Formats: sequence, structure tokens, C-alpha cells
Amino acid sequence: MNDTESKCTALVLPGGGARGAYQVGVLKAINELRTGRDNPFPVICGTSAGAINAAVLASHGHEFMVGVERLEHFWRSMHCQRVYRTDAWTVFKSGMQFALTLLSGGLIPANPRAFLNNAPLRKFLQQALKLEGIQTALDLKALRGVAVTASGYTSASAISYFQAQPEIAEWRRTRRKGQAATLEVSHLLASAALPIIFPAERIGNEYFGDGGMRMVAPLSPAIHLGANNILVIGTRDEKPDQPPATPAEYPSAGEIGGYLMDTIFMDRLNADLALMRRINQTMQLVPEELRSQAGLKNIDSLVIKPSQDLRHVTQAHVRDIPLSVQVLLRTLGGWGRDWRMASYLLFESAYCGALIELGYEDGMNAEQDIRRFLQT
Repeated sequence: MNDTESKCTALVLPGGGARGAYQVGVLKAINELRTGRDNPFPVICGTSAGAINAAVLASHGHEFMVGVERLEHFWRSMHCQRVYRTDAWTVFKSGMQFALTLLSGGLIPANPRAFLNNAPLRKFLQQALKLEGIQTALDLKALRGVAVTASGYTSASAISYFQAQPEIAEWRRTRRKGQAATLEVSHLLASAALPIIFPAERIGNEYFGDGGMRMVAPLSPAIHLGANNILVIGTRDEKPDQPPATPAEYPSAGEIGGYLMDTIFMDRLNADLALMRRINQTMQLVPEELRSQAGLKNIDSLVIKPSQDLRHVTQAHVRDIPLSVQVLLRTLGGWGRDWRMASYLLFESAYCGALIELGYEDGMNAEQDIRRFLQT
């Protein structure tokens, strides 16, 4: 970004299921560290649980502090029953539908949709969110745009539904596009529909699942909405696990599922960040006049991520998961050997509160970076 170009800062919130509570703690720290009372993020983009956080913030784009406070209350009062049905019969029935389909070779049309029924989340979001506030923030020029991304199961494309200022145009790239829309709860449920775990959401004629599945360029929506400064709040630490000292057991379905969620939520984002930084470095070799002619611009970024492995936090609270879901995780092999899958499903207040506190601590420890990044 050159000296004459005005700064437009975006907030990018990737998915992470219950790990999304961590983002709230970082946002709480940012709210205390920012100077002035204006919204520091005129562009807000989210995927999966990050899409819900993004929608809450955008609906209070003209009152950022209120948005952060509402998010904290939202997550500190969280329980699994608010997100998915936890009664034993519902969980057992879903599991039996999958088993029946498998054992019958598909001859018995059990038509399993997902392991968990997230009908409570729909009801909760409809009651708790004030999405009309997004348009209020746009009208007051406190917000440039907000986008949430979902993956179409038929089109095999990532669609970023965005609500923005009138001058923001739709875009289309290979297997991804931006589509203008008035954001509704259905867009958030589509973005947060973890494959196999939660049922797909129909928008128009197509069913959609978690936005991370097809989004090969997670920073793209923020850039299309005009950002040249991007702050990312991740939901995974980046310290690599040590290889086993002795031959490992064969990975269970639960371990593989947790591994895939890690890939969906963070690996592509990290790859996109690395690509953007390489492009920025290459641009320094190009004369500014040629950069302008080609429409190239430098994009600054800052990433804040957990300072510790969230699986360790999960292990301390895992007994709070409802018994029926514990049984499901044990059946899938996602209990005990690896807490990844559990970390995405533990929507309980004590766990979410612990993640908020960790996020707040990490945010305050990044005070100098945050102040530098947000300064105008």
C-alpha cells in the first residue's frame, strides 16, 4: 500500500465450530486497544462459525463495542443444546440411519442427512440476531461490506454472499464467485454446515455446506470488497505435532474427520496468506508506474492465532459434552486418542469462556502489532 492510498482494513474470521469463541476474546482485546470509536473493520468476512461472528459484528458495524459485547454474551451463555439436539433418541436415530444405509447397501432408503440435527441453532439465530442492522451500518457508512461463504454441493463452487455499498460489483472466478444478497440466517447456516456433522442448507435451488470446503482463496472476498489491509483471527495454533516415537495406531474415522476440519478451516487460509506475501515481495521489484497500470496493490496482513493447542483446552472440558454426543464420538473413534473433533463440537459455556480468555490474552500480548496495524 503506497502513502497516497487510503487504508481499508478487513477482518477475516475462518471457521472452527466451537473454537469460534477464541475469536471473540481477540476482538475484545482489539476493542480495548483501538483508538477512536469508529468501526476499525469496514470490511468483515467470515466462514462457518466465523460467518456467524462476522454477521453479529456487521449488524453492529455502527457500534463496534456493542457488537463485541453481544458476541461475548452470545458465546459465554452457549450450550450444545442451543446448537444441535442432544437428546439420546435423536442422536441414536441419526446414527442408525447411516448404519442402515450402509448395511443394506443403499437398498433401504434411510436418507441420512447428518449425524447431528442443528434445528436449535436456526431458532436461536432467528431470535438472537438483528441482521437488519447490517443495512443500518451501510447507510451510516460505518461498513463497506460483509461477506459469508458457503460451498454449493451441485455447482461445486464457493459462493460468497455479500451485502455491501452499491458500488461493490459481483465477481466470478474459477469455482468461486461473489453474489450480492441481503444476508439471512439461511446464509449463516449454509456457511456453518460442517459436512456430515450438520445438514446442508438449501438456498434457492441448491444445497450448501461449509464454506471452507471449496474456498481455495479465503482472502479473496475481503479484497473484492475493497480491503488493502487484512487482519485474520485463526482458530488453530501452527506448532506442528511431533511424529510418533513408536508405530501409531490406524487413524479412526473421528481422527480423520477432525483432521479434515483442520484442513478445511486453516490450511487453505495459510496457503493464501503465503501466496499474498510472495506477491507483495515480488511487487517490490516492479516499478510503481507499472504496478498502477496492471492494477496491482500491496496488501498488508496480520494473523493472530492461539498461543496453545486448543485440543489441550478441550481435554480439560470434554466431559461437559452431552452424554449422547460422547457416545457418538466414541463410536466414531473421536474420543480419547485425538480431541480435534470434540474441540469443534464442545459448545459449552465453560469451554467457550476458556477460549475467550485465551483469545483476550493473545490479543493483549499482540498489542504493539494490533496498534500498528489499525493506525490510520
